[in-house]
Amino acid sequence: MKRVVFFLMLAFEVLCVQAQSEEKTSKIIFSDSSIQLDGKLNEPIWNKLTPEGEFLNYIPNNGDLASNKTEVKMFHNGKKLYISAVYEDITDVVQIGSLKRDDIGTSGADSDSFAIILDTYNQQQSGYFFIVNMGGALVDALVSRNGDGFKVSTSWNTVWNARTSVKGNLKIFEIEIPLKALGYKVDSAEWGVMFHTRNIKLNEWTTSTLIDRNYTQFDLRFTKVFEVEKLSENKSSRFVITPSVTMNYSEDVINNVEDTMVKPSVDVQFNVSSSLKLDATINPDFSQIDVDRQVTNLSRFSVFFPERRNFFLENSDLFTSLGVRGVNPFYSRRIGADSEISFGLKLSGNITKKTRLGILNVATKAKDDKAAQNYGALVVQQQLSKLFTATGYLINRQETDGFSFKDDYNRITGINLNYQSKNNKWTGLANFAGSSTSNVSGDNKFYNTEVWYNNINVSAYAGIKKVEKNYIADVGFVPRLYNYDAILDEVIREGYTQASGRISLTKFYKNSKIFDNHRYLNLSNDTYWDDQGNVAQSTTVLNNDLVFKDQSFLYGGFRHEYVNLKYAFDPLNNGKAIIADKYSYFDAGFGYASADNKKFQYGGNISYGSYYSGYKNGISINAQYRLMPLARLQIRYERNRINLNELGKETFHLARFTGEVFFSNRLNWTTYIQYNTQFDNFNINSRLQWEYKPLSYIYLVVSDNYNQDISRKNWGIALKANYRFDF
Repeated sequence: MKRVVFFLMLAFEVLCVQAQSEEKTSKIIFSDSSIQLDGKLNEPIWNKLTPEGEFLNYIPNNGDLASNKTEVKMFHNGKKLYISAVYEDITDVVQIGSLKRDDIGTSGADSDSFAIILDTYNQQQSGYFFIVNMGGALVDALVSRNGDGFKVSTSWNTVWNARTSVKGNLKIFEIEIPLKALGYKVDSAEWGVMFHTRNIKLNEWTTSTLIDRNYTQFDLRFTKVFEVEKLSENKSSRFVITPSVTMNYSEDVINNVEDTMVKPSVDVQFNVSSSLKLDATINPDFSQIDVDRQVTNLSRFSVFFPERRNFFLENSDLFTSLGVRGVNPFYSRRIGADSEISFGLKLSGNITKKTRLGILNVATKAKDDKAAQNYGALVVQQQLSKLFTATGYLINRQETDGFSFKDDYNRITGINLNYQSKNNKWTGLANFAGSSTSNVSGDNKFYNTEVWYNNINVSAYAGIKKVEKNYIADVGFVPRLYNYDAILDEVIREGYTQASGRISLTKFYKNSKIFDNHRYLNLSNDTYWDDQGNVAQSTTVLNNDLVFKDQSFLYGGFRHEYVNLKYAFDPLNNGKAIIADKYSYFDAGFGYASADNKKFQYGGNISYGSYYSGYKNGISINAQYRLMPLARLQIRYERNRINLNELGKETFHLARFTGEVFFSNRLNWTTYIQYNTQFDNFNINSRLQWEYKPLSYIYLVVSDNYNQDISRKNWGIALKANYRFDF
């Protein structure tokens, strides 16, 4: 008996040692080696490093060991982080979808590419996403928490570089990321790291860690911990100044008014520490920003458009993730929407390993009948444990007169609590906030609670929120709070309660040569009640989709709407509004999207059903052709035909052409042509962009606006140049 116990103990000890060995943390070693960035990996240091390998399939055959191997090596020299990756392809052919910087869907996902994800605080809250494709196009982005998962913002930019080469069937990537581009704490030398390889020819994704298909590839919960040797404060080049000048000519043809302007501006960033950054902007100009994609809006509420301005994007998740879908106390596009920004300051980052801080202050100028305003935000995020994170915030808008504040203000204070389970299957969120507005009192609260469940085959969601009528968010986005009455021509603010639920069932086919997965049930419902407890609207959707091995897919479903319409609605914009009443209607639709690894891609969908007191049918088609590495051409057309019987009928057309010409991965020309009959607009926006030095640009932008009858309304031309100084 003693011998049996002895051998059992010995066996247990051996297993423990093996387990500890297997769980041994990987390292990013320190070396004072220098690298010539050429994509050839011929420096001696690369031969001394232990590679990370054994990549796993994400798509297709999720979880299987990748048949095409990838080996990754990493080190830093105190100033820069270096990464090499070697991918064993089955051919020497290279396929890329775009050479445009920050085009994550095409330069990244639709190209042979390699990606790195860095969670430098190892908190699974926010991180950095770097991608380079075999054409040398760079994508840099921020990853941040979003509900039960994570989202990516590609508008953020930093200076980094990469080179690629092909050696037989080997695709080689050599990457250099300055440590000053990353926020990190010196006393926390453990980073979460993950790598991806994309082979668009095979429509294959492989990842360095196991990620089930029900999670996104950039989910920070699946990073692997790396110990960073000799991590220290980066004291060099802590100060960046980017002055710019814009020369702009515009003509209002209808009112016969011309305007010529020369506008200097400057952006400054100072690294207070390796984890805390101070951003400043003076007299900023955003003329280089891409034009918004036009949409057809048949709902009664405003449409959300993402922020594109770089000043607001560093650590942006601290500010933009304060609310929930449809109720967000901070929406930076409100700032400067009606008048020019005179200056802005932002301090953001980690003040301790588990504490993040965001402070923002922006002043706008008076314009016409719009008074000057000061916008402020204070956000503190604290990781309470591995399971819970709390966030407290204050958002403020106040009218100003010179350096004095007027008694016209709107403030929101709130607290959020996030939960994530150890097995990553359960996620929860609770929100509470209140607003304070001059000359308004009472009914000013917002409550929300949500829970998600997610595994490889089943995902579910349930949530309930209450928005009181005086929860006013002047710097936020709460569209459903405001109801426009088309007959009275007035906006009525009305609170509501919303309950939402969803369940989704998916089957994956590993052994099939035809099918990849089938989401055979996706059932959701959103129901709204007004302040009197009456159902104001209930939307039920039942749909499913079938994905083939080449990642083309079919989808279709049914929708039922019940609307207790309290305020007249004029979707045709013809002066004949749908009257307040109760409406119940159905529609159905289906569509198809082709595989995204072909030169020619296409897709479309059709829908038909009732709509309030009448009928609606819609069709949309889209196609793109890649003439790479020279050009990419896209076209999209939507038609929505509405018949409201005696109230009239109308057909809304929305057409968009996008043409991109690539002279190199630093010089490109993009043209948008958009035609939207719902908003009586035909727009041409053409932009030539030259990155003549990392993050130093020259832009030439021409914008021309017509009505739907192609009669010019206004046009303009802008030339902007900036230069980035690193000190």
